[in-house]
Amino acid sequence: MDVNGITGVSTNSVAAYTAGSSSAKTTSTKSSSYGTDAAAVYEKSDEAKKASSNSALIKKLKADTESRLSQMQNLVKEMMLKQGQTYTNADSMWKFLASGDYTVDAQTAKDAKDAISEDGYWGVNQTSQRIFDFAVSLSGGDSEKMDKMLEAFKKGFSQATKAWGKDLPDISSQTYDAVIKKFDDYKNSKTDTE
Repeated sequence: MDVNGITGVSTNSVAAYTAGSSSAKTTSTKSSSYGTDAAAVYEKSDEAKKASSNSALIKKLKADTESRLSQMQNLVKEMMLKQGQTYTNADSMWKFLASGDYTVDAQTAKDAKDAISEDGYWGVNQTSQRIFDFAVSLSGGDSEKMDKMLEAFKKGFSQATKAWGKDLPDISSQTYDAVIKKFDDYKNSKTDTE
């Protein structure tokens, strides 16, 4: 067969020249109606494989860190909004009850008050502890990652305030202060043990 002055090769195999530690492989060829198809396969050296593997690991770790920071920001935002809404509902409830124009039963009012009490589920102590525990869990206790978690907390709180449309209720500010204290205490305990 002659295509533009080139004639086809009719060999059944092609041997690749291998000198020293070359990584080329010999491959067999297959004949086709257009001639012979031959290929050499490049195999990476162990160093190239390690470099490629390290690069992939670094990318994975960076993506994981970004994902965890985003999780932290979203958690704080959602928790602060929920806490603020619960507080507002309870505060509004008390104002509503004080007006005398209500049909709310005592149990509902008590439940709302208990939810935001000092040790209630949406109170300062439990909410700040949940946020801090989540940060420790996501960071694995790594000091540098905890610094990033603190920044994520602050950003989440800021986003919650913005979503709220004005300053969050006082209980949220108290929770913010309690979380900051937990981060400070954690950092001081790490500094003392080093």
